[in-house]
Amino acid sequence: MINKQKNNILNTTEQEKKEIEKLFLDAETINPKDLLIKVQDIHKKLILKKDYSLISFILSLSAVLQYKLSSGNFKIASQLLNDAKFLAVNEKNLQAVAVNDYCRGVIRYYEGELGEANYYFNKIKTDDLPFECIKQNIKRIIKNLVQEDSRFDEAEEPYTAILNVARTLAAETNIDTLLKTVAEEITKVLDADRCTVFLLDKDKNELWSKVAPGLEIKEIRFSADSGIAGYSAKTGEIININDAYNDRRFNPDIDRQTGYKTKNMITMPIWNLKHEILGVFQVLNKAEGNFTEKDEETLLTIGSSVGIALENAKLFETQQKMIEGQRRLFASFIDTLAASIDARDKITAGHSSRVKMYAELISDVLELSFQEKENVLHAAILHDIGKIGIRDAVLQKDGKLTDEEYAHIQQHVKITYDILNKIYLNEEFKDVAEIASSHHEKYNGSGYFRKLKEEEIPFGGRILAVADVFDAITSKRHYRDKMPVKQALDIIKSSSGTHFDPVVVDAFFKIKTDKLVRVFLSEVDAQLDNDAAQILQKYTVDDLYKILSDEKTTENSEKLFVEIFNKYYNCKAGK
Repeated sequence: MINKQKNNILNTTEQEKKEIEKLFLDAETINPKDLLIKVQDIHKKLILKKDYSLISFILSLSAVLQYKLSSGNFKIASQLLNDAKFLAVNEKNLQAVAVNDYCRGVIRYYEGELGEANYYFNKIKTDDLPFECIKQNIKRIIKNLVQEDSRFDEAEEPYTAILNVARTLAAETNIDTLLKTVAEEITKVLDADRCTVFLLDKDKNELWSKVAPGLEIKEIRFSADSGIAGYSAKTGEIININDAYNDRRFNPDIDRQTGYKTKNMITMPIWNLKHEILGVFQVLNKAEGNFTEKDEETLLTIGSSVGIALENAKLFETQQKMIEGQRRLFASFIDTLAASIDARDKITAGHSSRVKMYAELISDVLELSFQEKENVLHAAILHDIGKIGIRDAVLQKDGKLTDEEYAHIQQHVKITYDILNKIYLNEEFKDVAEIASSHHEKYNGSGYFRKLKEEEIPFGGRILAVADVFDAITSKRHYRDKMPVKQALDIIKSSSGTHFDPVVVDAFFKIKTDKLVRVFLSEVDAQLDNDAAQILQKYTVDDLYKILSDEKTTENSEKLFVEIFNKYYNCKAGK
């Protein structure tokens, strides 16, 4: 359940980040056993908040501490590092990824594996590091590494390259990026001009590649029956030739196509675990002399892992497509459910869609994570699905509801909760039912249907409460016209701390007015003029409220702003 434990979630996050920075600073001086207790305490708090980026920080640091405590047991540390890396990548948080690489480098340094330590520190971008103490520690370790530069002579280069490729294969799930990195590392370690990785398309009996560093063309594709690459793919042979144009198997068409001049080359198949050929490496033009047996051995060592990584990447790509398909299916499903409510009452048509848009604007100001925001938006579309169980006579009644009718319509949130809890939702969407059914709860506990208060209300539900009320009072209903915007904003502002969470209200008033206007225009055949948009985007909702509250406003620019805003606000009602 998305539930922030303090009102100001942004300040809370910064405070916890400073606490974590202190833990990293203390990691070099305090007993790891004592420090681990502090780390575990903050870990528990972050789990309750589901702040996965900061959890990744903590897990990475825990790996270093556990490594120290377990007398260099890398297995324990490795599991923690992998868990942290998964969270960092899933949250798309570059700082968490950088911290994870830093901790991996530190552990490798402790183990005396200086080549691997150097690899991790070199791949980190300084701007991605969140803490100054980490930056300083990297400088200190790298200085020590330089002092032992005998460990990095030319004899170690193949080893370092193999490590670089192995780490890439373990972490990279994008096929194009994986192959590009492999090609670059092979080119470097074999002192070649370039390396191309061709994949075998068995259905078309073709070899193709998007990875050809140095070439302007985006893709190479040719018959698997031609050329040395085709010969290697068919026979499984490793081919090392010193003069390409004097070998009858060489196909010069690609050189003619690209303007390149091939001199010497190594071509080697890429196998999977079943020893099936997936493609070939082709390394061209050694800088000095010809390719050696040692080059063949190095390429064979690297290639032994590439086939497995390729199949893993393909599997991941297939899974991602399936997940994306499920997401689209789920989005289509909930849009259909929302449309079924709109069909029952034309005058409130589009309400759920607009609530979703307002909720998205608030979520963006609050900088919710991708998953938190997605749950809020799904819940926004579904928040009134329970009205399917409300009688038409009540739902479409002109005029004020009786006490009995009002009690009946209040039941829609409980019905919403029951409906959504009967729908199978995976782990990512389990909060949707809670959020959707809590949009009528009030911050002071006087709402319905469970009379939750403050942090007991899912944070997403507190966002929907503001979005739902604002759309309701700025939209036409059976029994009234929409409110003037000043009166609507008065209601939102004055209800902060009673009906609404003050943090959410503050976020709502920070929304730029051009974004608010685009929501108004979403239901009418009208566009926001570019000149008007440039003026509106200079002002927030809070600016609008203050100007409207000041009856003595004389600034021409402010008058023009209000005039433009009102034009589009009234456009919502079709005026």
